[in-house]
Amino acid sequence: MSLHLLALRPEPGLAATLEKARAAGLAITPCALSEIRAVAWASPDPAAYDGLLIGSANAILHGGAHLARLRDKPVYAVGEATAAAARAAGFAVAMTGSGGLQGVLDAIAAPCHLLRIAGEEHVPLTPPAGVSFDQVIAYRSVTLPLDPAAALLASGEALVLLHSAATAAHFAAECDRLGLERAAISLAALGPRIAAAAGEGWRAVHTAPRPDEAALLAMAQDVCHNLPSISPHPADRP
Repeated sequence: MSLHLLALRPEPGLAATLEKARAAGLAITPCALSEIRAVAWASPDPAAYDGLLIGSANAILHGGAHLARLRDKPVYAVGEATAAAARAAGFAVAMTGSGGLQGVLDAIAAPCHLLRIAGEEHVPLTPPAGVSFDQVIAYRSVTLPLDPAAALLASGEALVLLHSAATAAHFAAECDRLGLERAAISLAALGPRIAAAAGEGWRAVHTAPRPDEAALLAMAQDVCHNLPSISPHPADRP
């Protein structure tokens, strides 16, 4: 049996995932389980900040008109996709991370006061000594139904890509709503927190060795090419 990837993330990340997976020769179907919508926010005084802490390209893509007031502030970006979005919007990028936003924050030299532009679902951060940040919410994720992917999931041939904890939890709830057997579905998660949010009972749960899409797709490719090695998740063994 061959596995078929199912991508659940919202645009614009969904299109990028499809392109990368297909370039690697992987069969993949899109079924966005959420869409990103802007949230009205008030821009604080730009003079109070030394830079912007950005954990998702969505902060740039959905930040709205207030971003213009902040364009002279350097961006500290969680990863290259976010950095690219910031550059395309006219921002200078001071730092690009590779292992999560906490790692970026930890690497910033003190003293520094930042403005974090985040979504309603965001990872809590602890700034190091001498570094601080204020936070505004600029976008939210709105959930969508899983129905279009029900047939693929019921076939037992799906390897589901999970990019966020919120999507993982919503996916699990939708599978239960549709009466889909978790034991027939394999998951590939971007990180342990995301895998945990999906709960238990799946055929297999695979977690990327580092939290970036290249690692997730490389792992998915390895799983697809080594199907005999797939085994139940340890939590699901008798």
